[in-house]
Amino acid sequence: MSEKNLNFIEHIIEEDISSGLPLAKLRFRFPPEPNGHLHIGHVKAICLNFNLGNTYNAPVNLRFDDTNPAKEEAQYVKAIKKDIEWLGFQWDKECYASDYFPQLFSWAKDLINKGLAYIDSQTSKQISKQKGTPTQPGRNSPFRDRSVDENLAIFQEMKAGKHQEGSHVLRAKIDMSAPNMLLRDPVMYRIVYKTHHRSGDDWCIYPMYDWTHGESDYIEQVSHSLCSLEFKPHRELYDWFLDALSPLDTIRPKQREFARLNLSYTVMSKRKLKALIDQSYVSGWDDPRMPTISGLRRRGYTPESLQNFVNTAGVAKRDNLIDVSLLEFCVRDHLNKIVPRVMAVLNPVKLTIKNYPEGQTEVLKAENNPEDENAGFREVPFSRCLYIEREDFKEEANRKFFRLTLGKEVRLKNAYIIKGEDVLKDTEGNITEIICSYDPLSKSGSRTEESQRKVKGTLHWVSRADAQPIKVNMYDRLFCVEEPDKNKDEDPAQFINPDSFSQVQGYIEPAVVSASAGEKFQFQRLGYFILEEKRDEHLLFNKTVGLRDTWKKS
Repeated sequence: MSEKNLNFIEHIIEEDISSGLPLAKLRFRFPPEPNGHLHIGHVKAICLNFNLGNTYNAPVNLRFDDTNPAKEEAQYVKAIKKDIEWLGFQWDKECYASDYFPQLFSWAKDLINKGLAYIDSQTSKQISKQKGTPTQPGRNSPFRDRSVDENLAIFQEMKAGKHQEGSHVLRAKIDMSAPNMLLRDPVMYRIVYKTHHRSGDDWCIYPMYDWTHGESDYIEQVSHSLCSLEFKPHRELYDWFLDALSPLDTIRPKQREFARLNLSYTVMSKRKLKALIDQSYVSGWDDPRMPTISGLRRRGYTPESLQNFVNTAGVAKRDNLIDVSLLEFCVRDHLNKIVPRVMAVLNPVKLTIKNYPEGQTEVLKAENNPEDENAGFREVPFSRCLYIEREDFKEEANRKFFRLTLGKEVRLKNAYIIKGEDVLKDTEGNITEIICSYDPLSKSGSRTEESQRKVKGTLHWVSRADAQPIKVNMYDRLFCVEEPDKNKDEDPAQFINPDSFSQVQGYIEPAVVSASAGEKFQFQRLGYFILEEKRDEHLLFNKTVGLRDTWKKS
């Protein structure tokens, strides 16, 4: 690999290869817990591991660290697999930590036999109290010196379902005065009477994450176990457990840490995201305001834009906060290149061209995407009676208003130059219709001198007789502060943006009627949208992102 292109993780791998690690022994993994949907933070870890696999032609495992039956469900397994495939990656082996339960149990008994693990019969509160503090050492459990035979007997009874939840745990016997509190006799197994999504009721004792993770890496012969920075203190315990299994006669996995993806105006904790669902702030894991991959997919984000975003953000050693506007830029940049342009009006007001022939419909030609030379053109019906955006007209306006007003001219996109002449109002003084005249020689694309005449404003529009009614879900950032999760003890729900969702009704040109759910469009001058569903009476769209960053920080 080119030195100038290496991130620090790749430097580590290159050094290992230089030190004798065979290329054929490289193996990576992505190890999600199936207790919720993946989010944008996981995209970084997914891309890092799978791109390393592609770079070194090495296999990548998808391993579900499913050690907590109280929170894990098969539906999450299915959702995670769908998300990874949608991102464009394919794993080598589909693995489950639960498949290793027999081996982990056997190794745990080996540690008991070596005097490196014991059964503690204290309550969780008593154990926690004896742990000490970062500046004060912990105290040994009164059960720390149980005999090997007694420990093995109780451990076997725990597995056989002869003890209640909370009555016993298996702890590693390390050092209660260790500076790293994670080494102060960590719990390895606890009793849980819950049905597991995969193993059913075969087990009632479940291994803890720290015990399971490194040993699963070893079983799978993962060469590099890449974790986010919050697991750096766990590395010493990761290595202790591997040392305790010695001698290891095959590849020993190496844990290394990178900075997690922290995104402004976003919460990354699955626990807190689930709380938003449970409290009905959002409609589900795939709510388009959620930072989940499933939510971003429904909102119209593309796999390419998410990959480009995490590649641009880079792989760092220190935590930092990435501005969500970078993500939105990457989405906008990709959609601009690939999606067709159409005209839609989301806050309609009637516009009538008084000198255009009544009953006449003209078919105009419109470019689908100027960024794509192969996108071609579409036909757009034009008539005397149109809709335009209400905010595109002012009865009286200053010189800086370049849209439609009385006595001034603008161009209708792909059509003619019109001039504001009059308005009709209801009894409350609200404008109900705008009366205009048009220049029949100013048709876009014609070769007349009038068609080349420049006016400062261009408006999008739809023909009233031909337009298709639509509903549009308008989405904005879910939180109204930059770091809603800055204080870990606070509930981020207090920072929910009250304007994060609204629904409007409008009209769209008829060319879109043949589209399928999931197709994306640029509504000219309005932004990017994805077709959520088709019904006989209307089309439902979700707003993806605006044409430019218009967010105002509060």
